[in-house]
Amino acid sequence: MGLGYGSPGGSSFEQQMRAEIIEAAILMSVGKTDFSNFKNSRCNPQYWNRTAGGGFELKPGVRPSAAINDIFVNGQLYAFECAMAMVMILYKATIASIGAEAFDRYFTDLYLWDWNYDSNLQMITTFNKYEMQAGDVVYFKNPDHDPELPEWQGENAIMLGADRYYGHGLGIKSAEEMITSLNRKRVPGSRTSAYLTDEALHPNFDYISGLAARSGVPAVKGNSGKNTVYSRIGVRTYIYK
Repeated sequence: MGLGYGSPGGSSFEQQMRAEIIEAAILMSVGKTDFSNFKNSRCNPQYWNRTAGGGFELKPGVRPSAAINDIFVNGQLYAFECAMAMVMILYKATIASIGAEAFDRYFTDLYLWDWNYDSNLQMITTFNKYEMQAGDVVYFKNPDHDPELPEWQGENAIMLGADRYYGHGLGIKSAEEMITSLNRKRVPGSRTSAYLTDEALHPNFDYISGLAARSGVPAVKGNSGKNTVYSRIGVRTYIYK
């Protein structure tokens, strides 16, 4: 698959992991997970504890890789918003790229909520639309969204290739189709269109590639805590009380 706007550079591991990100996004798109706001989120209680804020906290004694893989196997048990979906996809791709053993060693105490993610992903933000590549997380902003529908103030999406994107809740669409879908969620009468921003996120592929190789040394575990602030694109945090 071609790499969108950007050139197909990078290491072989990067290209492999980008392909795994795309595969995970497509797998989620054909699964049975539902889109929801935090108030109505749900998860498989065999693997996750649902928190008061609508996040998913890994249950004690559960393998992180098994809990992530379950989202893609038993999707009908899950409902979540689009930023959480992006993190799940990145975790799934990481498991496929470095193996379950290495993932379980470094990605502990997982907490899925909005843009919370384990610091071992070492997410990198770019701000040039022409550098975007397939496997990046991008953001469609809807600046004039209906205030009664805060969950549609934008859409996080995985870039699958040239003009193909997967967004949880909207499915696989072209950029124009994504924008058209978001425009339906605007304030009535608005003429301010949604648009694809210049921001993109991707994991630090070089760092992640070394995690499996370091399996013989003590793990430096990442931080997946509830109180950690991470890089993100867009503004999608909304809490219902």
